[in-house]
Amino acid sequence: MSGTYPRDLIGYAGHPPNPAWPGDARIAVSIVLNVEEGGEYSILHGDDHAEYVLTDSGVSTPLMGARDLNVESAFNYGSRTGFWNVMRLLRQRSVQATIYAVGMALERNPRAAAEIRGSGFDVVCHGYRWIDYHGVPEAVERAHIAQNVAAVTAAVGRAPIGWYTGRPSPNTRRLVVEHGGFLYDCDAYDDDLPYWTEVADKPHLILPYSLDNNDARLNRGGDFAGSDDFFAYCRDAFDYLHREGGDGRPRMMSIGLHSRLIGRPGRIGGLARLLDHIQRHEGVWLTGRDAIARHWIARHPPC
Repeated sequence: MSGTYPRDLIGYAGHPPNPAWPGDARIAVSIVLNVEEGGEYSILHGDDHAEYVLTDSGVSTPLMGARDLNVESAFNYGSRTGFWNVMRLLRQRSVQATIYAVGMALERNPRAAAEIRGSGFDVVCHGYRWIDYHGVPEAVERAHIAQNVAAVTAAVGRAPIGWYTGRPSPNTRRLVVEHGGFLYDCDAYDDDLPYWTEVADKPHLILPYSLDNNDARLNRGGDFAGSDDFFAYCRDAFDYLHREGGDGRPRMMSIGLHSRLIGRPGRIGGLARLLDHIQRHEGVWLTGRDAIARHWIARHPPC
């Protein structure tokens, strides 16, 4: 086989570095709340169709050329109620979390933006729009990256250092590095530890995220029927990684949340039980992604 293959199928090859988490923690746990409501596909936002992804409306294809009021209401629940339910629970449990913030969503919800600023949570850019950036012209995506940075900086009073699109284009990582100011991005699901890659001849840090320890599974494909499924799966993942950490192989665990999904009354109990389970264990560094990135850069700089 010849040529340059663009995927890394090898990684740490079964011999990952010891991350040396603070306090010799067995595991670093990153709780992420996605704030997307108000930046999704909508003809109100200049799109030619309505949103149809990660909503309880039951639609699987977009409504073209018209508003989908049921989808809009499902998203509205996230911004009006679910966001506040999740933020209240995180405060009650004294959890340091990370916000994945869509720029347009923050601009349309100044009260949520103020709550995020007051929380002290680190905020990662999650695209100026919550859309699929495949096929979006490079110049438009470049402009959206700048708009997202400006929106987050205005909302929280400091420039973001992390990036996560979620539905990136082949250009996204290069454009993020080109923009500058970011220490890391999270558009990867391929490891249980951070790692370095090279973009435009520069070292660039990746903090992998998770689509499996994620409340999106309460909607995406329906493989999680309810809060017990979410709790049991994430609990089992935590227990395995915590045990591995005790055997000298500390790892990182990401848990993805969405206000309009886990913020519902019939689901948020699963998150509460999960936080209780995690916080009953010793050797856990429950922290934001910015702290994980800074730790990795200090302890495991690029070769």
